[in-house]
Amino acid sequence: MSLGPYTYVTLSMPRGDDPRLTVSFHTGAVRVHTSVIDERRPYLSLSTPEANVSVSTTGDGPITDADLSLARDIYAAAAQYLADCEHLHTQQQATDQTAA
Repeated sequence: MSLGPYTYVTLSMPRGDDPRLTVSFHTGAVRVHTSVIDERRPYLSLSTPEANVSVSTTGDGPITDADLSLARDIYAAAAQYLADCEHLHTQQQATDQTAA
């Protein structure tokens, strides 16, 4: 079974536990945007027509070591995502050429 593009958003609120929000983007309609609010607070936003997820610093004060660590983790994960996409794309092109 092959699903078409979609955005999946769930909110779980189990009794006695913290609420949990899950957002999954499986669509080419994802938009990535970055900016700085009031010259003090950088943020990263991923959005589709159905959902928006933003990541920003921990507060309105100075950028902390934890903020830098999170930004580095996001950067490393995005670099790995790019590498995986490029690798699979190359494999798929080779398979398509072999099949033709």
